[in-house]
Amino acid sequence: MKTLLYAAAFAALAVAAAPAALGQTAPAAADSLFRATTLDLSAYGEAKVQPDMATIQLGVTTEGATAAAAMAANNEQMTRVMTALRGAGIAAKDIQTSNLNLSPKYVYGQNQAPRLTGYQASNDVRITVHDLSRLGPAVDATVSAGANQVNGISFGLNDRTAAESAARAQAVRALQAKADEYARATGYRVLRLVSLGEGVSVQGPRPMALPMARMQAAASVPVSAGEMEVRIDVTGLFELTR
Repeated sequence: MKTLLYAAAFAALAVAAAPAALGQTAPAAADSLFRATTLDLSAYGEAKVQPDMATIQLGVTTEGATAAAAMAANNEQMTRVMTALRGAGIAAKDIQTSNLNLSPKYVYGQNQAPRLTGYQASNDVRITVHDLSRLGPAVDATVSAGANQVNGISFGLNDRTAAESAARAQAVRALQAKADEYARATGYRVLRLVSLGEGVSVQGPRPMALPMARMQAAASVPVSAGEMEVRIDVTGLFELTR
């Protein structure tokens, strides 16, 4: 009987001690983190490259006395534009409708109810040109075929892998150099890289607005792609030691 009492008492003591032991382990682990000397730094790398693709936003806007008339005129004009694009070497997969709209037009007079004067139909498409030598001819062809809304051109890269790799290598070198510099200045040395984070941004020429009056007056639309910048931003946490 005494043996059973001793066993029960020992078990009760063990259960009571367990929370205390657990309570001591967590602060010890947290304390070890605070004892480490760390650097939290950021750096970036850039690669400047020439764009090799472009995106054009263009469309057709028509008006008619009735909704059906406005849409019929728009469909006819847009069909000519699509045909011109394919004739300029733009694949069907690179032509995407981005907006289709039909709206009434009103005249507003003072102290008068709005008066319906007709309808306006618009059809906008987004075109991707993978070969920049086709860009000027494609714009020329669409304007000649009836496109009367060209909202601009933005440039990009068909494949950013090489540019990102070059910028990434530069960013990591800059980050490591900065960590070594801070360590020397404070009498430490870099023990290890604890964590590394990355962000990517592409900064190219601003989208080019192409005024319709100038385009219609010109025999050919001159387009200059310029240069764009691929940037990699990195952040790193370094542990230092004496």
